[in-house]
Amino acid sequence: MSGTHITKSERYAITYMHMAGFSDAAIGRRLNRHRGTISRELARNRDAYNAYHYESAQRLAKERRTQASQRYKLDDSPVGEVVRDGLCQRWSPEQIVGRLKREHRNDPTMRVTHEAIYQWIYRRYQLGEHWHRLLRKRRHRRRSRVPGRRGSKIPGRVGIERRPPVVNRRTRFGDWEADTIEGRKGSGSLVTHVERKSRYVRLGILADKRASTLSRVSCTCLKRLPRKLRRTLTADNGKEFAEFKQLQKQLRLKVYFANPHSPWERGTNENTNGLLRQFFPKGSDFRQVTRSEVAQAQAMLNNRPRKCLNYRTPVEVLNKLPGVALRN
Repeated sequence: MSGTHITKSERYAITYMHMAGFSDAAIGRRLNRHRGTISRELARNRDAYNAYHYESAQRLAKERRTQASQRYKLDDSPVGEVVRDGLCQRWSPEQIVGRLKREHRNDPTMRVTHEAIYQWIYRRYQLGEHWHRLLRKRRHRRRSRVPGRRGSKIPGRVGIERRPPVVNRRTRFGDWEADTIEGRKGSGSLVTHVERKSRYVRLGILADKRASTLSRVSCTCLKRLPRKLRRTLTADNGKEFAEFKQLQKQLRLKVYFANPHSPWERGTNENTNGLLRQFFPKGSDFRQVTRSEVAQAQAMLNNRPRKCLNYRTPVEVLNKLPGVALRN
């Protein structure tokens, strides 16, 4: 009987064996149930007089299953409204849950798990709604990940092994990671820069793959930041970073390169690129993407609560620094 719901006939037996003084373990042996199952049944399904009877126990269990099958308080409740609003801002379920805990510390009604949000989204898809399109992966059911990256060496590069150890510890601001994400073939790409400690993002549109184009756009993205926020930049080994010395000269920072085929060495940037696919899916035509659309995606990421920041946003983190006042 293991793994199945307790039946009405079993509840009948539990009622009279319990009244006769049998222990939970003895009842469990008779019914081929674990004694913990019997103990939970006796505790959960007592009536208003704190007594256990098979009829009332059956009714309570049925009501509980009915409520569970109706599924979620997210359909029509204040917490459901907050969840839907967070999804519309492209927040992940985990970020929504973290923000609820942070903003409603003393309100148990404003609680939900990220798994419940995912299940609600999957259920709404079956009912013809498309909330899954607001998720990072836009999936209406679970799938496994298939990782993969490219990499090649650049002459004159300085490897990540020579990068100061303080960068690994994320104890200071101003250490960046950079990469590009491609769209449809021949349509251009985006260059992405993310600050390792705050997860603050700066984006730029690239019309082509030339190193001079990336160097110019990256300088535009980062040059207006305070000097204290420009210390190092760690890039992958794409040929578009070949003019890294120009970046070092104009931005007054040091550029390091990760090892080929080692995306975990730029994990923050890899994760950010994944988040950006929520806005610009694979195969996007960047010739049709406007600067305004890129700026909007950048602002939404920089104002999104992050678990690693205790559900603060990157902008909130950086704006606590003296002399820093950022909008997105």
